[in-house]
Amino acid sequence: MFENQPKGLYALALANTGERFGYYTMIAVFALFLRANFGLAPGTAGLIYSIFLALVYVMPLVGGALADKFGYGKMVTAGVLVMFAGYLFLSIPLGRDTFAMVCMLAALVFISFGTGLFKGNLQVMVGNLYDEPQYSKQRDSGFSIFYMAINIGALFAPTAAVKIKEWAESIGYASNDAYHFSFAVACASLILSIAIYYGFRSTFRHVEGNSKQNAVAEGEVQELSKQETKERIIALCLVFAVVVFFWMAFHQNGLTLTYFANEFVKPTSEGIQSMAFDVVNLVMIIFIVYGLFGFFQSKTGKGKGIATAVILAACTVLYYKYTRISGAVEVSAPIFQQFNPFYVVALTPVSMSIFSYLASKGKEPSAPRKIAYGMLVAGSAYGLMILASVGLLTPDAQAAAGDNATFTSANWLIGTYLILTFGELLLSPMGISFVSKVAPPKYKGLMMGGWFVATAFGNMLVSVGGFLWGGLPLWTVWLVFIVLCLLSFVFMMAIMKKLEKVC
Repeated sequence: MFENQPKGLYALALANTGERFGYYTMIAVFALFLRANFGLAPGTAGLIYSIFLALVYVMPLVGGALADKFGYGKMVTAGVLVMFAGYLFLSIPLGRDTFAMVCMLAALVFISFGTGLFKGNLQVMVGNLYDEPQYSKQRDSGFSIFYMAINIGALFAPTAAVKIKEWAESIGYASNDAYHFSFAVACASLILSIAIYYGFRSTFRHVEGNSKQNAVAEGEVQELSKQETKERIIALCLVFAVVVFFWMAFHQNGLTLTYFANEFVKPTSEGIQSMAFDVVNLVMIIFIVYGLFGFFQSKTGKGKGIATAVILAACTVLYYKYTRISGAVEVSAPIFQQFNPFYVVALTPVSMSIFSYLASKGKEPSAPRKIAYGMLVAGSAYGLMILASVGLLTPDAQAAAGDNATFTSANWLIGTYLILTFGELLLSPMGISFVSKVAPPKYKGLMMGGWFVATAFGNMLVSVGGFLWGGLPLWTVWLVFIVLCLLSFVFMMAIMKKLEKVC
């Protein structure tokens, strides 16, 4: 899994892990903060949330265009500085009035622009590592590892957000002001991120320039005909158009799925189910998964012994935690957002092994085909949510029901995140890999920005879920996402030959 990868991959992946930890710590509580601090309706909070997400993902288009001219490394460094200013501003509690709202919105603009300079250009640099012939066949697996690293940061973010907020409340801060402590975490994570970047810069310095500078440094300037350039850009734009609807459905995790967790999931958990809400237990499961892979893939007795020790230690911790279960634990809505990154980290070696096996048999699906399957899987996740909603009230009726409110098991939502993650692993890392491979060399930054613009449009459409949330039956909310995912799958399959032609 980790063999035959360029050293720069791990440095860039860890730098991204730090930045993503701060970002997802903020996102875990942001929609709830908007409603609690400013008294916003679900639809209004959802609109602000989705506009912010859209800006976060549209700004890489600007960042990519700048990097194609001035260099990727310079834009990454500038992005960290701009983001730091935004998170620092957001972490200051200013109250609930119009001035506080304006300041919050200004902070969001800084964060989104800084992310635009940082995120896409870092991923272009990762892709450039695989332009070297000895690494070219490892591109998809490399981006899977990179994507896994992102989610390591995201895994701990919800717990950090909740625990820091609870700590702030315990020392006397009001609930509204306590949210700002969660936002301040991002500042510290960015310091760690830039320290890793510059500490291991020597492993990727050769890909920090723009596309032309990198090509000249390698002694290979690839020129495409105008027709081939046009075909590649059209193929990429078709993929961008489709993934809009995946991100619309997927990023409901911070909106309607969080609303569902907050309003319809039982507020406490008991017994073995309660272990799922402790991030330490999830980390132990990850250790077991990787230990098993290490045991079966290791070629030495020492390697197998280390893997066995890791598995036994993790099992011991889980058993100890199980024996310490006592009573019910509180289930906070933001904590559900830890399940997606947990699944990504735990399942990445599984998916890589499956595709490696298929590749050895000459049957591995192309990147565009994986993207299409990801759309289909995402739609099925909301089919599970329809089942979870059977017998439940509408959100408005639930709010007015008082003691007659109806609740459902947390397992429905945990299962939904599992299926959504399968879809994400098929679509997101493969999509980024596809862009880095197909994009014309002189437009790499711009095309990677285009991928994020597609994500931005999807994030804008996230707000649709917020406006549907209220008087409608829950099943109608989920059905919207099912239909859009299925239509996207059909469209992808219809244009598959065109997409696979440029791979």
